[in-house]
Amino acid sequence: MDRQLTLMVVHAHPDDECLSTGGVLARYAEEGIRTVLVTCTNGEQGDGPGGVKPGDPGHDPAAVAERRLAELRESAGHLAVDHLELLGYQDSGMDGWHTNHHTEAFANVPVEKAAARLGELMERYRPQVVVTYDETGGGGYGHPDHVQAHRITEAAVEATGIPDKFYYTAIPRAAMRRMFEMMRASGMDLGDFQPSDDFGTPDERVTTVVDISPYVERKLKALRAHESQGENIFLLRMPEETQQQAFSHEAFERRLCKVDAPDQEDDLFTGLRP
Repeated sequence: MDRQLTLMVVHAHPDDECLSTGGVLARYAEEGIRTVLVTCTNGEQGDGPGGVKPGDPGHDPAAVAERRLAELRESAGHLAVDHLELLGYQDSGMDGWHTNHHTEAFANVPVEKAAARLGELMERYRPQVVVTYDETGGGGYGHPDHVQAHRITEAAVEATGIPDKFYYTAIPRAAMRRMFEMMRASGMDLGDFQPSDDFGTPDERVTTVVDISPYVERKLKALRAHESQGENIFLLRMPEETQQQAFSHEAFERRLCKVDAPDQEDDLFTGLRP
C-alpha cells in the first residue's frame, strides 16, 4: 500500500510554527497532504500576562506554558494541522539565560533520548518530508532549543531512514534585506536596528522557495493566536501590503533527497507526487 503523503515539521516552541512553515502547513493541508506539527517545548520562558518577563515578580512558568499551549492549538487550527504532537520538554530560555543550565531544560536532554521519541513519531506517521532548523537554530538565531531541535531531528532522520526529503527552514539574506527596506519605506520606525550581514541563510544555500501567497491570511491568523508573545506582535504591526509581500513565500534548504528532483524547486513534494 502506498504511504499517505505526509509533511512533518519540528519546532522548538509554541509560535515557531507560524513564520517559517505556517504557509506550507496550510497549503499542503488544503492539497490533502497529511500535516504533522511537532513542538518540542511548552514555552515556559515566554512572556506572562501583561508582558511580565521570565524571572520577574509574577512570572508563573506553569501558567505561561498553559496559555502558550492553548495558543498553539488555536494556531494549529488556523493552519488546518492534522496532528499536533507535544514532546513536552521544558523551555531552556534564550541563549545566556540562567535557565539554560536547568537539568530538565530541553537543551540539556540527551540528544539520543529526545531523538528516540521523535523517531517513534516518524515511525508512526511515516513522513516523506521532514522540516526543521539548520545547525544555527534558524539562520543564525542561536536559541538553545532551536539548536537542540535541529540535533534531535537530524538524529531521528538518520536513525529511522524514513524521510525521502529533509529540509532546513531558511531566511534568505536577500529577502531579509528587502523586508527591512519595505518596512522602512512603509514608515515603520525601526530606529537604528539593522540585521547583521551574517544573519539569515546565505542565498546560495536556498534550494526551495514555496509560494504560499494564497495562505498569508491564515498564516497571520495563526500568528495572532500567539498574542501573549510581544515580539510577534511587532511583525503584525507592518502595513497589510508589506505583510502580504514579506510573508508570501517560504524558503528552505534541502539536505536530503532520495527522489528525482531538480536542484532548485518550488514544492517540498517535488518528486513525490503520483
